[in-house]
Amino acid sequence: MSKKKKIIILSCMVALLAVTAVFNFVLSTGKVGSNEDVVLTSASNYFTQYRTERLNTRNEEIMQLDAVIASASTDSDVMGEALAMKVDLTANTEKELLLENLIKAYGFEDAVVVIGLDSDNVNVIAKSTDLTADDAVAIYTIISEEINISPENVKIIPIS
Repeated sequence: MSKKKKIIILSCMVALLAVTAVFNFVLSTGKVGSNEDVVLTSASNYFTQYRTERLNTRNEEIMQLDAVIASASTDSDVMGEALAMKVDLTANTEKELLLENLIKAYGFEDAVVVIGLDSDNVNVIAKSTDLTADDAVAIYTIISEEINISPENVKIIPIS
């Protein structure tokens, strides 16, 4: 198999995984009842459910990258790209967990941090009934101290 075909296959697998994760998350956040009403999850369930979905998705991504690495043993470029993606994914996961714990240590009941793999965007979903400007500044300060990111790339979303 040529290098170009392997890269295309790898890209398609990652794209399909991302689409699957989005659909899985969208479908799991609501439940259709017998009268076709959508029941939304509560805020406390949101954080637990999101973490579970993120863990499952990341594990699937890592398994797929491991499969690509194992099958690309003769093509060092494809293996190198897959290894780089795996390292980036692992580094982002560690940063997200660190930032979530720091935000919770600041006094928020719960928080989820999502760092974009292909962009410099950072989304913070914080459990807060009343998010003040001071709280937002504190969250941004935590993020900017841990990862070098500009303010326009940070989005803070309160959930009560």
